[in-house]
Amino acid sequence: MSTYLSLHYHVVFSTKNRRPLIDDRWKDRLHEYLGGTINGLGGQSQCVGGVADHVHVLFGLKATHCLADFMREFKKAGSIWVHDEIGDSRFAWQEGYSAFTVSATSRDAVRNYIANQEQHHHRKTFREELVELLDKAGVEYDPKFLR
Repeated sequence: MSTYLSLHYHVVFSTKNRRPLIDDRWKDRLHEYLGGTINGLGGQSQCVGGVADHVHVLFGLKATHCLADFMREFKKAGSIWVHDEIGDSRFAWQEGYSAFTVSATSRDAVRNYIANQEQHHHRKTFREELVELLDKAGVEYDPKFLR
């Protein structure tokens, strides 16, 4: 028998200290680069979006991927791109990330959610959004790490 998998993740991570470091002038280029990086690391990029202080990605991984290793390389590549292409040597990602598995029937809704981040954040802060995502997924968290 062959092995068949559907391993899709919605991952959210922020800039260092949640500072608004992602400028509108190059945000789309960064998102495009991040999507290409996912593919380059052997994943399947499905959507990248976000605002000045954080990024959302939807992607699929193979069974041989380790999410922690994948995310380390992914975020590192994004930082290097900003340093080299934008020239901002201060840019860095916050340590850690939030990851949620996504069923095949929910992927379109998650893609739509990611694509509409600008409108979404006219109403909610990143912290409010993250708490909502964590609560909805039943993830326990320590509020002191959500500052």
